[in-house]
Amino acid sequence: MADLMIDQLAQGDLRSGNLEVRLAESSAEVDAAQALRYRVFYTEMAARPSAEMAARRRDFDSFDRVCDHLLVIDHNLGSGPEGVVGTYRLIRRSAARSVGRFYSSDEYDISPLVEFPGEVLELGRSCVDAGYRSRPSMQLLWRGIAAYVFQYDIALMFGCASLPGTDPAGLALPLSYLHHYHIAPTNLRPIAVPQRYANMNLLDRDQVDARAALGMLPPLIKGYLRLGGFVGDGAVIDEQFNTTDVCIVVKTDQITDKYFKHYERRRDTPAA
Repeated sequence: MADLMIDQLAQGDLRSGNLEVRLAESSAEVDAAQALRYRVFYTEMAARPSAEMAARRRDFDSFDRVCDHLLVIDHNLGSGPEGVVGTYRLIRRSAARSVGRFYSSDEYDISPLVEFPGEVLELGRSCVDAGYRSRPSMQLLWRGIAAYVFQYDIALMFGCASLPGTDPAGLALPLSYLHHYHIAPTNLRPIAVPQRYANMNLLDRDQVDARAALGMLPPLIKGYLRLGGFVGDGAVIDEQFNTTDVCIVVKTDQITDKYFKHYERRRDTPAA
């Protein structure tokens, strides 16, 4: 079964109608992912680009040359760079080692995650074009991540996820909810670096309306929580991206179990 998923990721067989998820295969496709990230983060969400980013209209950094770029391709637009409508950045230990760190280490002490036995995967730079923010696109991205997890036998995923805005007081309800209901166990708990630490415990547990808090969380964070995800201790204000970040930790057994069963059903269905 793992071989089937590996083959599908490598050969572009993960599809839903006109949409396909696969890894970037060329520098032109990476460039298209960076252009999409720029449109979403800097044009739509009003992040502040560097002068070089603004001139190139691309979101980029040193991790882009060593990571894997997961793409959603709309074949109605084209089968290459012109079809890129979604992306996720995937950084394994070997890629982080070549740069000297994981991206999240600027915001969090992630030593419990780095020391975790087995392969780990840092997720980041997730974005989808505004016209494709639907269930099929997100399901394809998760199917691609599941296949990648199988391929590299990844035991733990983590990364920074964002809430809009830079005022923790205005986010007191969702931050407190995450702190009280989804804090990571101590052996897997990243902690915001002291100089950037913002307290998430802003409301007592009995003051937290869980339903209302969930309604304030971005879909990506809710998706991680549905997979059994945890959050670290402390939020971090990211002035460049105009966000408040939390560190997400997901043990991959749940995502692999879910998609393993999905592919078992597909394999066992007789061909028409």
